[in-house]
Amino acid sequence: MNRRIIILITMLVSFSFVNAQEDQKSELHKRAESINPSQDIAKARSTYIHAFNDYANRSLTRLGVECAVKATALYYKENYYKEAFDLLHRADLIILESKKTSKEKSGLHYLCTKERMQMYIKLRKGESALDQLRVMENQARESGDEALMNDLLYNKAIYYYTFGQNAQGNAVFKEMADKLTKQKEYDKVDEVYQTLIANGRKSNNATLVAQSYRSYIEWKDSVSALKTADQIGALKKQIADNEAVIADKDSSLTMRQAIIVGLIVLAGALAAVLVVGGVVLLRYIMLTRKQKKTIRLANDSNALKAKFISNISAQLEPTFKKLDYRIPEVQALLDFSKHIQTLSELENTQNTDIELTETAVPQFCEGLMEQIRGKVKANVTLNVNAPKMSVQINKDYVSHILLHLLNNAAEYTPEGGTIWLEYKKRGAHSHQFLVSDTGVSIPAEKHEDVFKPFLEIRDLTKGDGLGLPICKQMALKMNGDLDIDPQFTKGTRFVLSLHA
Repeated sequence: MNRRIIILITMLVSFSFVNAQEDQKSELHKRAESINPSQDIAKARSTYIHAFNDYANRSLTRLGVECAVKATALYYKENYYKEAFDLLHRADLIILESKKTSKEKSGLHYLCTKERMQMYIKLRKGESALDQLRVMENQARESGDEALMNDLLYNKAIYYYTFGQNAQGNAVFKEMADKLTKQKEYDKVDEVYQTLIANGRKSNNATLVAQSYRSYIEWKDSVSALKTADQIGALKKQIADNEAVIADKDSSLTMRQAIIVGLIVLAGALAAVLVVGGVVLLRYIMLTRKQKKTIRLANDSNALKAKFISNISAQLEPTFKKLDYRIPEVQALLDFSKHIQTLSELENTQNTDIELTETAVPQFCEGLMEQIRGKVKANVTLNVNAPKMSVQINKDYVSHILLHLLNNAAEYTPEGGTIWLEYKKRGAHSHQFLVSDTGVSIPAEKHEDVFKPFLEIRDLTKGDGLGLPICKQMALKMNGDLDIDPQFTKGTRFVLSLHA
């Protein structure tokens, strides 16, 4: 008998120790949380992965999955989708091998599946995202966790709004809002709406912002009436309770008069509360309607500005062509008009598909370098470093970007300098073209500004400053990016990153 008691106590102590471990973050985990991803995303991601591996080795599954999910988000933020999917696959295997209950495993799998769904949404793969959403629904139901069921409704709304299914999005979001409203968790509903609006703004999803804001205003109007009704109900109940207590304990006339006086005062206070509440509610409704109108006018204004600029550029071009293009100022205006039209077209067609062709990398790079050979200064060395392989790219966009960068390098590299054009394979679905020179370095504080158009007034005969912004938009349209390497200090290095 004593032996059984000792074994039972030992099991309870071990269980308590494991639970304490599950709730205690490691130093690696804390270090990862202390790193600002906007300053060093690679370091933050790497530290979270180390923390995940550490937790996996110690069978601390819940904390390990949390770190894996955070590292995944930092992977696909830089478009490293293969690495992100592989990490989630590892996390799912760790969950399967753990000693968690089936309900706990379903809850942890839900976190991984939700991250996959968000990646497919970012990739605009609606069918794949919907498949993950269905898996999430099963996992949330199997977990028996009410918080996950609410989170599922929230993610359903994001999916529907993202892919233009506004009616379904409104229905799901209304279901979630009604559910929390019935539980009188008004603050949670308000927080969910604010989060959804913030996510829409962060992802530049105008439809999501508009739909969320419209639903939020409607809910605000209705919940104000519910809160007032709750207050009135509470006051009425208080009045009824007071009457019952007083009637039971003291039926004297004096006490009844006191009750009457108290009820009159309470009714007066109730009337005052209703009046003040009505004034506050009316003021809030007027303010929110004014904000809605301001947002709508701002969006309409931006769209009209973009169309206006593009139309002006298109209308001026025929006139410029009738002038003597041999005059530098006329040629500068004509180039500026073409660049504006190109930039506007790229910004307005970011979500359209582009054609890819199989391209031999060495011959492609050598052909580009050959085009600037006659433009460089004396004794400038031109180097091409490209492995013998082929890659799927949009030759028009990539050629435009690399030629622009090489021409800039030819202009700014002094005599005796060096210009490089390199190609590097970074992963199964990612690769880079690098253009480097030994010219004057671009200051770090201007690394982002060079890709932004119209930041300063220029003499158009010396360049309109739209070349790099156009290249940046082309890179983004190819599901890639164009940046300046801050680690390269011998001159300037531009990095064109592309992802399959």
